[in-house]
Amino acid sequence: MTRNRALRYGGRTLVLAATAFGMVAVAVPAVADDQPTAEQIVADCASGEGKCSFNSPELGKAYLGEPRQVSELLFNCTASPASQSMSWADTVGSSHSVGGSVTVGGGIEGIITASVTATYNYTWQSSHTETSSFTVNVQPGEVGWISRAQVMQRISGTWQTHYDDPKWGHYYWFVPDVITGPAPNGTDGKHSAVVVKSRKMTADEKKLCTTGATRGEVFTRSS
Repeated sequence: MTRNRALRYGGRTLVLAATAFGMVAVAVPAVADDQPTAEQIVADCASGEGKCSFNSPELGKAYLGEPRQVSELLFNCTASPASQSMSWADTVGSSHSVGGSVTVGGGIEGIITASVTATYNYTWQSSHTETSSFTVNVQPGEVGWISRAQVMQRISGTWQTHYDDPKWGHYYWFVPDVITGPAPNGTDGKHSAVVVKSRKMTADEKKLCTTGATRGEVFTRSS
């Protein structure tokens, strides 16, 4: 659903919602130029200017997110296989289809948490952090690193914003949204994965093995 379609949907729903709540609202649909963007509506939810709820949350099936590098790179410039213990840290946050990330401690985080908890008795977290260490084995002339994939889950719902005084011509606005964020390990049988990966050095990386302090050494560096 595009942004404009979503907001038009909100405008059409407004008249029914306003009648049901006994509120007075402008019956003439707002023209496109008078309509807010979805981002403006959610920003009002975050700031508290609008009294918002995240209605009818639906939990999607958990899935394994894309793997990403979580450690430094380990270069083996020697003629023998090398092993080294490396620490890693990974923080995975949440985002939503309206745009942007869900800020930890921000206004909309608490609204989503309350809605999901009330509906499913499930504690949703907008961010998840893990740290550990792993032994990386690297062959001569190769680069190794640690990669991790987080269990993820989507939550679909609709933002309902109520204003004490009409804003953009209405008391109520409705915006569909999809929240994507980390899920507990084991959700729907899915488990986060930590793996060691390696590849051949590039020509530029091989030059590092023949100059300076890294000559014939095993060393680490940020990607």
